[in-house]
Amino acid sequence: MKILQLGKFYPIRGGVEKVMEIFTEGLAERGYASDMLCASHDGRVDDIILGDESRIMRTKTWMKLAATMISPAMIWRLRKICREYDIIHIHHPDPMATLALFCSGYKGKVVLHWHSDILKQKFLLRFFAPFQNWLIRRADLILGTTPVYVKESPFLSKVQSKTNYLPIGVDPHPWLGDEIREIRQQYPDKKILFNIGRLVSYKGYQYLIEAMVHLPQEYVLLIGGKGSLKEELQELIDRLDLQERVKLLGFISDTLKPAYFGACDVFCLSSTLKTEAYAIVQVEAMSLGRPIVATEIPGSGVAWVNAHQESGLNVPIKDAQALAQAIQKICQDPELWSSYSKGSRQRFFEVFTKDEMINQLIHIYTELLHPIIPWSGIYECNRTIYQASF
Repeated sequence: MKILQLGKFYPIRGGVEKVMEIFTEGLAERGYASDMLCASHDGRVDDIILGDESRIMRTKTWMKLAATMISPAMIWRLRKICREYDIIHIHHPDPMATLALFCSGYKGKVVLHWHSDILKQKFLLRFFAPFQNWLIRRADLILGTTPVYVKESPFLSKVQSKTNYLPIGVDPHPWLGDEIREIRQQYPDKKILFNIGRLVSYKGYQYLIEAMVHLPQEYVLLIGGKGSLKEELQELIDRLDLQERVKLLGFISDTLKPAYFGACDVFCLSSTLKTEAYAIVQVEAMSLGRPIVATEIPGSGVAWVNAHQESGLNVPIKDAQALAQAIQKICQDPELWSSYSKGSRQRFFEVFTKDEMINQLIHIYTELLHPIIPWSGIYECNRTIYQASF
């Protein structure tokens, strides 16, 4: 069995590319030939060798248009190599990858990973819609990240019979005791709230910042990440006189990120649009037993990831006061905090580990290539049961 992960770009900038890399490396670690084909956004086009039968192939990018890397070289590279693969696992949304698959002449099995609908790029969608419709028809199996998203997506309403879901899993973060103590010493006797991500509008950071107005002085909010809204958010912080209680930390390295997850009392996700389809940062926080406060985004899987009253609390979107009330409810009740902390860590190890995800992925690929039973009914992958009706 040889698999190609197709789509997006490298080096990694977002969650989709990270999932592709985890799949590629995880399959290779289990002895399966697995490659990744994507556009380059740093000018480098040499292959990255991950192992004897695993590599990341990068193709030259001409330009970036409507959040899409324009890489004709991807078409030619895929046409050349596609027949080597038993399954091509394409990651959506990526118009360039879809066009490459359309032009490739590939006749094998296709898994379409539906990470999210195209929501913001309306102009792009008008052009891309025929190719997206073709891709949905062409796919032998469509995977989402949560049952909520695949059920609620208007683009998948007519193909529910061949949809399924695979929760994104990660390795648990290490407990960096010294670094955690160092962070907490910077904010003595404070309740630390944490969020990390790109500083863009759909993340809803303004509501999280405004929530601080409704919280007592002992609460501080740390936000990691870079983005176009940095100045606007800092102006909001200044206007609300929260300079001592809200800190925009900028870029946080992968090495230091676990320390901030471990140092916080509550991880807070304030996103407002289903562009936030999953929020893997919630899963990272759960690996260290952090209670979660997240938002109930219509059509998104975010509130499914954070099981309400199990790993934390979910509140309505764009509601600063509701965020504040949920945060305070957890932090002021030690028994409740402990319950959600245990529930968060338990949910992580039951549903969201990398090993669990790769086990399920191998099972899905194997069943697709060599179905033992008809694609209908219920099949079980380790501890997670999937309802399928293919």
